[in-house]
Order: sequence, then C-alpha cells, then structure tokens
Amino acid sequence: MTAVLVAHSGRHGGTRQIAEVIAEELRETGLTVDLRDAADVATVDGYAAVVVGSALYYHRWRPDAVRLLEHHARDLAERPVWLFHSGPCGPGAALHQVSLPANVALLAARIDAERTATFGGRLDPATVRGLIPRLMASGHRAGDFRDWDRIKAWARDVGRRVRIGVPH
Repeated sequence: MTAVLVAHSGRHGGTRQIAEVIAEELRETGLTVDLRDAADVATVDGYAAVVVGSALYYHRWRPDAVRLLEHHARDLAERPVWLFHSGPCGPGAALHQVSLPANVALLAARIDAERTATFGGRLDPATVRGLIPRLMASGHRAGDFRDWDRIKAWARDVGRRVRIGVPH
C-alpha cells in the first residue's frame, strides 16, 4: 500500500478537523495515511506523497507548518506534495481562493507543490482573542464556513492522483 502523510497546523482545531476528513477520504481510496500535527513530523521518509495544511492567521501560515516545509524541502521535492489552508470566513468564504503568503509561496515553488487549495474556516467568538478578531467574530464572519463536500472531493482527487502515480 502507498503511504501518505497528512500534516496540519492550527490553533483551535478547525484545520485539524479538515485534515482528519482529508485523511479519511484518502483511506477510502485505499491509501495508508498517517495524520500528524506538523510540529510532530520528524521525517517524510517512507511516504509516497505528503499533504500539508495550515490555518491562515492575518494571511500567515502557522510557524509549525512553515518549519515542516523548510526543514524537509529537499525530501519533499522528491515526492508529490499538496498544500491547503483554511481561514476565510463570512459569506462566500468557501469559494474565496487565497494566495499563499510570500514565504510559503517560495517554499511551494522550491518543492514543486501542487496548486494550493483554500478552504473556508471556522470562527468561534468564544475562542478568539484580541480586538480585531473579536470585532470580526461579532459580525457576519462568525460561524463555520468549511465546505465539507468540496474538501472531500479535493481529497479524493489527491488520492486518485497518488494512486496513479503523479510524476514528480
């Protein structure tokens, strides 16, 4: 069986939940999947493909996800890599494509990652800190804007491409 690593980084569990759904969909396609927090990834050896996801905060990826890409860039360049981020909230969030932060875009180019998927995020007013997040959470941006059908379809496409051996 082909092994895939799905690594995630976030603060409040929303990105982890997306990664869990992605991992489950990949398993449904017949792949062996390890789901890990990005901070806990010591190596990508043994994986035929890697998926890395991060929550977006102020248009920045979480430091653990960036470190994973930095520390393993040479090894990641030798296998197919898919990136996703979550975070846009509010009406239309599920359809809003957000470009990678500059530092992550450079890493993505260096490892020849596939085009990044943007998934809507979840904003719970009870978990936010700081004035600006509280203001955002008090308005129309609060809620769960993750499109589970879209996430599952993306994961199934990744699984299909891993199974057919996307050249790298």
